[in-house]
Amino acid sequence: MLQILRWYELGSGKRWSFRDLFSLTSYLLAGNRTSTQGQHSDPCQWAATLLQQAQDGENTGKPKRHQLTASFYLATAAYQHALFHFWSSDAAKDIRQGMRDLNLDKETSEVRTLLGLQYFLQDRKTSYLPATIAPLADSMSTLLDPAMASPNLEVAVSGKNKILLGELDTRFSRSIEGGIDFVRKYHVLGKAELELLLKLSNVDRLLSSPTTRRKHPAAANRLQHILRDFSCRLVRRSICTRSAVVADAEILDAFQQIVEADDNGQRLSEVAKQVKTLLNTGQNFEVSLTTTFGQPLPPRQRQAILVAPSRPVKMRHLSEKGRPRSPLCFLDVGSGKSPQPIALTYELFKAVKELERHLSQASLPRTVVALLDTTRARLSGPIVRDPEILSDATIRIGADGTEISSSWNGGFVSTKEGRTS
Repeated sequence: MLQILRWYELGSGKRWSFRDLFSLTSYLLAGNRTSTQGQHSDPCQWAATLLQQAQDGENTGKPKRHQLTASFYLATAAYQHALFHFWSSDAAKDIRQGMRDLNLDKETSEVRTLLGLQYFLQDRKTSYLPATIAPLADSMSTLLDPAMASPNLEVAVSGKNKILLGELDTRFSRSIEGGIDFVRKYHVLGKAELELLLKLSNVDRLLSSPTTRRKHPAAANRLQHILRDFSCRLVRRSICTRSAVVADAEILDAFQQIVEADDNGQRLSEVAKQVKTLLNTGQNFEVSLTTTFGQPLPPRQRQAILVAPSRPVKMRHLSEKGRPRSPLCFLDVGSGKSPQPIALTYELFKAVKELERHLSQASLPRTVVALLDTTRARLSGPIVRDPEILSDATIRIGADGTEISSSWNGGFVSTKEGRTS
């Protein structure tokens, strides 16, 4: 848990305050309950109330909404699911439509479970988190959700055994029953989680039966996809959170090594070389003079591009004498009179790592693109005021090959397709 909290600090750039930690701890331990779930009771009484509601829903002819959803709230009450709480509410509409297409009997226990899932997902459209913790919980779930962790990662399920997340995904993609059999032997799931998965497995089995599928095969496939995805996410969050196996865990760990344990600067120096490749275009440094950062380039005939020799990127040495270590690392871009400091944020570091995996630059996050554009814009002013750099720089105008460069007598010369004027 401490590792996840630290990674959230690094990934979001937000420092934990006592208020945030206190609110988060209270939420993880006590939850946020509605009036039908025992709002004023302690957690044990609340869990007992949900269990009783779930049992009453199974034994009554027409169960109420809160009785159908009780099993889902009980299974997702653990801190792993409270911390990573996001479920797609849009799937509720697909479940409702799928049940209509298949004309399922709502009196059966399997369809009641399906109705419970529909109502549970519909509840995600409302403000179900405490106001003090909602932005923080949403941000953490978006950044670190174990449901989005790489399938190539391993997660510990016992003191001696580890499983590959990709194998877990494969089992649940085939059937919920197969996924349960795969993890059940390790005894890593809570009783409420396992009971809910068994109920979902019964629904999955019903949708696989020829009698049900022949009515509308596509609808049955959609419902099975929703059920298996829900089950796999539930299991992933349950077992991965305990081992701090989260989304982009490898990148976060590498970033933490740079921020906290890179005493000789070797790792930061390697990142500086990669940022240099990201900032420059081949052997040149190019920046638009007709737009500000974040704006799209105008048509080529109206462009004015400053082209200078590639700008170096070096690590910035920060003095730690008499002060604590900086929570951020910085890079110096440029040389001579034009160096500009930029912070090595997690998003920039992640972009560098993803480009190593051959991600297209067009797919970079907007924040990273804005940071690079801002850095280029900040460099362009000092470059045109630095005679040493300006002597090797040109301004490319329009689409006809016109270039403006400095001449031998301190003036400027215009060159167009090999002709000088």
